[in-house]
Amino acid sequence: MEFPFILTNFWDALIAIPAIIIMIEILKIFFHYISAWIPTIACMLGLIISVLIAHPHSLWTGIVMGIVYGLAAVGSYSSFIYVLYNYRDKNPHKPYK
Repeated sequence: MEFPFILTNFWDALIAIPAIIIMIEILKIFFHYISAWIPTIACMLGLIISVLIAHPHSLWTGIVMGIVYGLAAVGSYSSFIYVLYNYRDKNPHKPYK
């Protein structure tokens, strides 16, 4: 089996990743108990966007890029929250005294 050449567009990632973050924030408003499922939901949203919109011509490319989009969104969200907590001096990883 030959691996496909995955050709992605910069604009796909520039639109898909913020869209996933926005959808996760909307879901968090309505469902407060999904915090532990955020990475899984982000990967599922990335798969949906990638397979149906960004790469409908190749299922394999859609799956790989969907996982990349979801993980990039989770990493961006996590780093933003970590910087925000440190800026406010509410570090979630600070040991209790």
